[in-house]
Amino acid sequence: MCCMERYVLAGKRYKQRKSSIVAKIATVGCASVVLVGCIGFGVASAGGTSSGEGAFGMDASVAASSAQERIAMAEQTDDATGNSLLASTSQRDISLNVEAIEEELEAERRAAEELARAEEAERIAAAEAAKAAQREAAARNASASALSTLSDVDWSVGEDAFVAEWTQRIDAYLAGSPLAGMGSVFAQAAWDNGVDPRFSPAISNTESTKGSHCFLPYNAWGWGNSSWSNWTEAINAHVAGLASGYGYSLTLAAAQKYCPPTYQHWFDVTLAQMKLI
Repeated sequence: MCCMERYVLAGKRYKQRKSSIVAKIATVGCASVVLVGCIGFGVASAGGTSSGEGAFGMDASVAASSAQERIAMAEQTDDATGNSLLASTSQRDISLNVEAIEEELEAERRAAEELARAEEAERIAAAEAAKAAQREAAARNASASALSTLSDVDWSVGEDAFVAEWTQRIDAYLAGSPLAGMGSVFAQAAWDNGVDPRFSPAISNTESTKGSHCFLPYNAWGWGNSSWSNWTEAINAHVAGLASGYGYSLTLAAAQKYCPPTYQHWFDVTLAQMKLI
């Protein structure tokens, strides 16, 4: 039974008790008045004087007053009892409901934390696998020695530490350019897509001097015929495109695909920029 149903039931019982008490007292009062009236009438008849009439009126008034006092006392007692019952029921039931809600919320919080940890571990594993594949591919061509000079990216630190570190480094690299202040967007996009966080910022310098000479709106990477309405949208699209079409990071094969006519020069310049970040 819920709290509201208990309130309603307690209220009904209280009204029923109150009506019963009032009815009983009223009956007793009426009987008293009748009895006193009969006695007064008898005295008046016997004495034949007006003193009996005065006595009759006084006794009836006293009886009625006593009955009213008893009714008032009964009502006060029943009010106190009913209010006490409702208050105790309310406090007990609300407390139980609050505890149940708190337990449910705590369970949901723990489940969300477990899911977040699992997703982070999956992201780290995927990035490490992509990095290993990139190194394996680089080892098979002439870019192996050049890429070996590029410092490693530590994915094992987790999302928060990864984004914080690379936000700072990319912001320092882009300072004073149209892309200034977008380090957190680059870093988060890199984490979400499992891409070297230096890859896209470095290409922006190779293709447009960090967004200073865009051939289409917010296209700092010479990216096909694409244009965007803001840098955040553009960065996320470019990093996702690198992940799906070019792999984890810079390789000679990626340079050949990105800029076929002068891929070696494009590779050398982009690698030099990545080392600055």
